[in-house]
Order: sequence, then structure tokens, then C-alpha cells
Amino acid sequence: MPHFPTDILIAGQWRRGAGEPVDTVDPATGRIVATVHSASADEVAEAAEAAAKAAADPAWRDLLPHERARLLHRIAELTEEAADELSALQTADTGKTLTETRALALSAAGTFRYMAAALETAEDSVTPSRGPYVTMSVYEPIGVVGAINPWNSPVASDAQKIAPALAAGNAVLLKPAAWTPLVSLALGRLITRALDEFGMPTALLSVLPGSGRVVGDALVRHPLVARIGFTGGTETGRSIAAVAAEKLVPASLELGGKSPTIVRADADVEQALTGVLFGIFSSSGQSCIAGSRLFVAREIYDSFVGELVERVRKLRVGPGTEPSTQVGPLVHHRHRDSVAAYVDLARSEGARVLCGGSAPEGERYQDGAYYLPTVLDGLPNTSRTCQEEIFGPVLVALPYDDEDDLVRQANDSVYGLACGIWTRDLRAAWRIARRIEAGTVWINTYKQFSASTPFSGWKDSGLGTEKGRDAIRAYQRQKSLYWGTSDLPLPWAN
Repeated sequence: MPHFPTDILIAGQWRRGAGEPVDTVDPATGRIVATVHSASADEVAEAAEAAAKAAADPAWRDLLPHERARLLHRIAELTEEAADELSALQTADTGKTLTETRALALSAAGTFRYMAAALETAEDSVTPSRGPYVTMSVYEPIGVVGAINPWNSPVASDAQKIAPALAAGNAVLLKPAAWTPLVSLALGRLITRALDEFGMPTALLSVLPGSGRVVGDALVRHPLVARIGFTGGTETGRSIAAVAAEKLVPASLELGGKSPTIVRADADVEQALTGVLFGIFSSSGQSCIAGSRLFVAREIYDSFVGELVERVRKLRVGPGTEPSTQVGPLVHHRHRDSVAAYVDLARSEGARVLCGGSAPEGERYQDGAYYLPTVLDGLPNTSRTCQEEIFGPVLVALPYDDEDDLVRQANDSVYGLACGIWTRDLRAAWRIARRIEAGTVWINTYKQFSASTPFSGWKDSGLGTEKGRDAIRAYQRQKSLYWGTSDLPLPWAN
């Protein structure tokens, strides 16, 4: 059994938070696995003030990039060594399968390792001279960064913000979701261990669990927080953007999605079937990039959807700790009820429930937050079910007639996060991919990620990017330097 952390990390110190207690619940059983006391608003302020001092500490401020890279490599090593523990904690917190949570822990290690490599090779630039001077463009840390992450993939999301922020030379205040603080606290312990080994101030990282209403608001509004990175719901993202605008600080927002996945008539059917299943039902559909709207060419619609439904019925639903499980419980009973309410809405809108549409029956499921993988059809793309993010194992299938009809329907959404295209025609894939309004398009694959490739959302799906070489620059300020090369006085004085 993993150690369940209950103290929180405030300015380099582990202690019981002064805020309200929050029970973390195993969604497979409904049992409380740990009680974590949230941070208070005063503790957020304490962490921010300590973080600003740590960021300005010469030991950290003057650390050369290749030395910061060594620190990131050490964090990657520690994360990789602790992958099994991190995996078990995340499964206990979120209900995800151990296979998935271990992959997420290793992905987090990979993110730290990639950012270390990117930092080693990042360059300032000498810009073309336009007078008797030499001009340079250099990058410097912002200072204190606020990072707010959701409950669905905490360890990977944490790394995507902490790694580039530390690489850039900043301090970080991390607020994990109230429902899933355990793995973020465990990652915080690994990072502070590495900071201590390198003689760096441990106040460079605080992990501050709690509600958005208290901890999130205090973090975003604190005057020392000079940049905000947020992953979560669109409405919360709008509120954060408003505060960032008022403070005149940059913010990156990775928000919701209602991503289309497209099956053309010429697709490899087997490849498309398995890809569509993975795209929506892995993570129990609790993914911003889930392929939740399925568009199938009308001439193959009935046969494709019929076969898809048969395969959905065979998916193995169970606890994330069982190796055979493909679809685990949802993160919380309240969230399960929200997903169920959306399926009831779909019924009221005239949807046909082709499979699923309820919690599974049986003693092994009765205490968990389970919901059956569900396929709906018979709805227009304009319905609420097709337009609003459900964030669960619910797929809506729709036919399309031609490419223009497909693109019109796929783009008819306030979201623009991701898209999948299944086709043998690479020219068509290129054409459709360029017409789709989304930050990421997968062709004959889905939900594949690389730390080296930028990730962004369009429209209501977000603002700014994560990942890629430029992720470090997003956590820095750019400064221009002019070096005069003339011995003559400036001409206006003559």
C-alpha cells in the first residue's frame, strides 16, 4: 500500500493545513482513503511571499541553465523511481487504471527530462544591428507562478506546468484539485528532495490543496503571482482570465472540449473502431480531449456504429486496480451523477441509447462511482448533448453526407481542442485537418502526446500553449539589450 500524504507543502515546510478538511475518496469503493486539510488564504499568502524570496535567492537566481537542467534531470529520476507509488496514489484518488496512471507518472518524468534538454539548448539571440550598437534579446524569469490543475490527470498536468516554470528560473505555487491532492503532494515531496540535494531553497515549490473558491481565488489574486497556468473548466478559465487582465499578468488556459472524431468511408475499419473506443472510453471519458462526437460517413454509418456498439458492450468495467479493467469508475459520485443527468437530458432531447445509459448492476459496483460506457444517436449536432462537455464515458454518433457537411458540423461548437480523422486518403486527411478549428488533430491515431509538441486550444478551449521548446519561454520575460559601439556622443547634443 502507498503512503497516503495528509500534510501539505507550504513554503518548503510540511504541515497540516489551516483550511477545511477534505476527504479523498476511492471512487471504486466509496471509502475514504485520506483526509487532507486544505490551505487557508493566509497560507497561500505565506507561500507566495516565501516563493518570491526563494526566486530572488542568489543560489537559485544565479544558477546557470545547465545546472537547472541537472536539477530537472534529478526530478525526472526520482519521479521515475517512484512511478509505482505515484500510480497507486493516483488510482486511489481518481479511479483510473493502474496501467494508465503508471503511464502518466512516466510521462511526468519524461516532461522534466525533456524540459531539461530544452533548457540546455535554449539560446538568447544577437539581433541584426540597425545603428552604432549591438542588440541582444535575452530571457529572464517572471518570479512566482501560480499553477492550477484539474483532477483527471494530476501528475502529468503538474509536470507540464512545474517543469517549464522551474526550467525558466521561477518559483511555483501549485493548487491541485480538491478531490485529488494525493499524487500532487507526493510529487511535491520528490521535487523538494531534489531541491534540497542541490542546495536550493525548498520554498521554490508549495503544494496547496483546497477549493477554487478559497485557495484558487487567493492564489490568482495575490499581487506576487506574476503568471497563471490553469487547466480546467471554461467558465473558471474566464474568471481567471479576468483577474489576470486586471493584474496585467500573462495566463495560459487549457479548457474544455467537445472533440469530433471522424470516420471516412475509406477508413481502415478495425483501426478506426479501436481508435474511437480508446478516444472516448479510456480514462472513462474524463478527458478534455475525449473524442465525444463521432461523425461517420453516411454510407457506412449503420454498419460501423452497429459494430462499435457491440464492442462497447464488451468493455470490461471495474476497479482501476484490476489488470483486466478497461473502464474504471468516475472520479466522484457527484460527478457520476452529473454524467447520468446528461444522459437523461439526451433522452429528453430524443436520443436513442444504443448501449449503456445507466450505472452497472451488481454487488461489486454498488458502492463505487461507476457508469456504463454509453453510445447515443438520433440527435442533431445542435442539441445540448452534442454541444456541452459531459466529461464522462458518453459518445454521440452522427452521420455526415460530404466533406463540407462534415466540416460545418465538426466546427459548429464553441470548443476547439482536438480532432481525430480516420481515413486511408492522406490528401483528404490533410484537407480536413487544415479546415478543422482545433489545436490538435490526430490522423489515424488518437490521444497521443509528445512533450516536444505544443498543445493548445482554440475558441472556448483555451488560450496559450503548453509543451514544446517554447513552453520555457512562456514562463519568462523577454528583455532587449543595446550595446553602444560608437565613440561619438549622441548626435542630438551637437
